[in-house]
Amino acid sequence: MSDVLIAFLAALAAGLMTGVGALPVLFGRTVSRRANDTMLGFAAGVMLSASFFSLILPGIEAAETLYGSVPIAALIAGGGIALGALAVAALNELVPHEHFFAGREGADAAALARIWLFVFAITIHNIPEGMAVGVAFGAGDLAKGMPLAIGIGLQNAPEGLAVALALRAHGYRRGTAFLIALATGLVEPLGGAVGAAAVALSAHLLPWGLAFAAGAMIYIISHEIIPETHRHGRQNRATLGLTIGLILMMVLDVTLG
Repeated sequence: MSDVLIAFLAALAAGLMTGVGALPVLFGRTVSRRANDTMLGFAAGVMLSASFFSLILPGIEAAETLYGSVPIAALIAGGGIALGALAVAALNELVPHEHFFAGREGADAAALARIWLFVFAITIHNIPEGMAVGVAFGAGDLAKGMPLAIGIGLQNAPEGLAVALALRAHGYRRGTAFLIALATGLVEPLGGAVGAAAVALSAHLLPWGLAFAAGAMIYIISHEIIPETHRHGRQNRATLGLTIGLILMMVLDVTLG
């Protein structure tokens, strides 16, 4: 089985976790704001830990192996992180979307149906996550790719629930809210295939790809997730969730990688 196909399937499994997280809405379950902020904090912690342990550090190691220089490896990692953050920042400016609570953002956002604003918002989140899984598996090392795929899947569940609950709060039916939340995760395998194909073309793209994916995820954590978790004055709960998520992802990476 090719590395690209493995990456596609791994990213698909991670993306489907958005649907798993959204399942409670089908049964009329509600989640308190405090619990929702805690779970989103958990998602941020997993992403933050994955960015460093599964992406940045392996990227530095790969660059050092290729170029035989620690300073060059560090500069490549820094450049990739910056490019990833800039890419998502550009998407935030150019693509109309809507935050969970902060409202609409992007050019001509008012011209689009609200349902698509939510879809675009989560798509922006999930594309770099899928690319991160794809880049990790594209290197041909299942031991390094597996913990990242598991971690991304774990953090997708609370994101899927948050999306479904937000849609229900705006009047969408249970089935519609669930299907939209599920669909937002299905862009991840496409990102996974693209990321794996890119690094398969050249080993020199691997450290850049790993750092790029990390930068994109760090931007999302800072710009999107953490502000949402702190918006309602429950910083302690959100920070607790972030800490648990970070530790869990670190343990997964160390034990499985």
